[in-house]
Amino acid sequence: MDTSEKNVITSLDVARHAGVSRSAVSRTFTPGASVAPATREKVLASAKALGYQVNMIARTMNKGSSNFVGVVTAGFDSAFRASLLSPIAHSLSRRGLMPLLMNADDPAQLEQSLHALLSYQIAGVILTSASPPLSVVQHYLDRQIPVAMINRGHELAGAEVVGSDNRAGGRMAADALLKGGARRLAFVGQGAHNFSSRERWLGFSQRLAEVGVEAQTVFNETPGYQGGMQALLALFSQGEGPDAIFCATDMLALGVMDALRFTLHLQVPQQVQVIGFDDIAQAAQLAYDLTTVRQDSVQLAQRAVGAIVARGENFMRVAEFEPVPVTLIERGTTKIQK
Repeated sequence: MDTSEKNVITSLDVARHAGVSRSAVSRTFTPGASVAPATREKVLASAKALGYQVNMIARTMNKGSSNFVGVVTAGFDSAFRASLLSPIAHSLSRRGLMPLLMNADDPAQLEQSLHALLSYQIAGVILTSASPPLSVVQHYLDRQIPVAMINRGHELAGAEVVGSDNRAGGRMAADALLKGGARRLAFVGQGAHNFSSRERWLGFSQRLAEVGVEAQTVFNETPGYQGGMQALLALFSQGEGPDAIFCATDMLALGVMDALRFTLHLQVPQQVQVIGFDDIAQAAQLAYDLTTVRQDSVQLAQRAVGAIVARGENFMRVAEFEPVPVTLIERGTTKIQK
């Protein structure tokens, strides 16, 4: 035997050391499995003493399924999508599941990445708002792999949909700007086909229509901060420009604010009020102090993970959609009159 080889500690070694059966060791390291507390303590103590680590790949091959859940996202420069990853990982961990993160930004790598997820015999897939095309998602559903989509439309039978109450957030923004005395309102969205942007615009425009007001609208294909700056300059390129702007994301709003202040030399909120959506960390910084509509990323994550687990237990179940409530966070970019 090659003495350079490391001794690999197996579950059988742990069982012998603890004086229990090999199946007891397996149950101890299987989330949700039944095992007596005393037996569990013995196994964990022996595993620690021997330096035992569960071989998840081998377990996957033996069971035909795994505890891995694919988390597919795009736009890692999106502060809100990034804020979802931690609560998703935490919620998965609490249920004995582990995330496998896949980047959907590169179309050339997307198909390869999705096939890689299948090779891990994943227990489910969670998709964030910008990833990936629905045609790709269908491959998972065809294999009866549970799918949960965050802030996506109800466009795919068999997929769970979890989302914020985007329309309610749009209505909140409209009311706040109107209460602040706004008369010339505008909406800045992120891509004409972006589901969340459309929903927020619908809530905003419908509320304004109820009081006989029509808003200028710009859907900019450039995402984030740069998109906000471009949209703001477009709004002011003809005529007087708006005195209040609702942005579909905080990053758009930050770009709008900087273009107002540093390019057009207008005061916020004295001359132009601004509201964002998400409540990312930058929104609360003194440099912006942005009024925004807060999404509850923890609730979104918990519901997405819960939906995956429920669908795994009953793949044919009828999904029920209940939007996650949003909250208006009033800061210094609006003139809300009490």
